Amino acid sequence: MKRHNYKNLKIWQLGLEIANDISDILMSFPKHERYDLSTQMSRCSVSMPSNIAEGSGRSDKAFSNFLDYSIGSSYELGTQLLVAKHRKYIDDETLNKFENKIAEWQRMTMSFQNGLGD
Repeated sequence: MKRHNYKNLKIWQLGLEIANDISDILMSFPKHERYDLSTQMSRCSVSMPSNIAEGSGRSDKAFSNFLDYSIGSSYELGTQLLVAKHRKYIDDETLNKFENKIAEWQRMTMSFQNGLGD
């Protein structure tokens, strides 16, 4: 059974970059959001590369399931970014930057997932 070194995967690298970028912007969120939106955004952004790492040591079928969880977390993060924009915690430019980066990550991850087991 083939194993993947997750640290060499571009999808893991970009997912980690997104998680770190989210962590950086959460520093500017109001303190009252620390246990609400901030925590949710942090958890789902960290879930993206974490599920790739966890799944990389599994069979291709199991890895594909972990990629599904990771992709789901990316959609959750997109929704939370829209809430953050509505609450005026981020501006249009920040929202667009994240939406574009997440969309790129989703395309890459789905393409990688489609190639599993070939």
